Amino acid sequence: MTLNTAPTPTAVRPVPQAAQPKRRKGKSPYPYWFYLPAAVIYTALFLVPTIVSFFFSLTRWNLSEFTFIGLDNFVQFFQEPALIKGLTNTFIYGLVTSVLKVVLGMLLAVLLTSQIIARGYLRSVMFFPVLLSSIGVGIVFTALMDPRNGMINEGLAAIGIQGPAWLTDPAWALISVALVDVWKGVGLATVIYIAGIVSIPQEYFEAAKMDGASSFKSFFNITLPLARPATATVIILSLIGGLRSFDLIWAMTKGGPGFTSDVIASVIYKQYQAGFYGLSTAGNVVLFLIVTAIILPLSMFLNRKEVEQ
Repeated sequence: MTLNTAPTPTAVRPVPQAAQPKRRKGKSPYPYWFYLPAAVIYTALFLVPTIVSFFFSLTRWNLSEFTFIGLDNFVQFFQEPALIKGLTNTFIYGLVTSVLKVVLGMLLAVLLTSQIIARGYLRSVMFFPVLLSSIGVGIVFTALMDPRNGMINEGLAAIGIQGPAWLTDPAWALISVALVDVWKGVGLATVIYIAGIVSIPQEYFEAAKMDGASSFKSFFNITLPLARPATATVIILSLIGGLRSFDLIWAMTKGGPGFTSDVIASVIYKQYQAGFYGLSTAGNVVLFLIVTAIILPLSMFLNRKEVEQ
């Protein structure tokens, strides 16, 4: 009789791997103290000045003392014709510059992502105005838009067109500055759109081409919908810049002629120059609240639409 000495097979248990730390979905991998430097800078440069501005908007103050007067500054603000005119111009300026930057930025981005000669060079040229100083751009275009000796009107006269008084005609002053703002800022919108367009998979365009779709159909059915994140970014940045614009307007017209090209920021600056510090601070608070009330819901709406897509 022989004994079976072969070992009986046993289930081999897998060697447990080192336990991986579980991380909650959406939780940052960095410790909280990692955010401390940014929080300190944000608090010192934004939160504290904002809270102080809200307080001083309720006072009549100068560099040495203040007197609490409640909401009188805000009541006076909405009773000042110049301030109301500046507020109206702010909305017009912000809307015009934003719409033009979105439309022109998209069209230029489509052009600069196509197979054209010197594409890289043209992209650099398009972005160059963004790097220029707003004050420098304002001074140069003030000379170019001179109604008698400016190069723009001289060029129009050469083809038989009488150019307007760009910066001295009340009907043209605000729009003229807005056009210069678009010239300076459309390069940034174009770069954002270029980044959005080149991120679209080329297979979509190739499939549309095989199906016989024209360039216009590809643009409206592929480029425009899939570049929605870039569009949202351009709209938000352009609108914020337009509503807060000051330096270019001040360099070109100083709000003139009269108050016809004043925006709220330039009116606030004039109030500071005149010594009405409390009223000016109230204007800053109103501008802050207006920009927040417009941008925050718009940003949430555009981001929600982006997620739904």
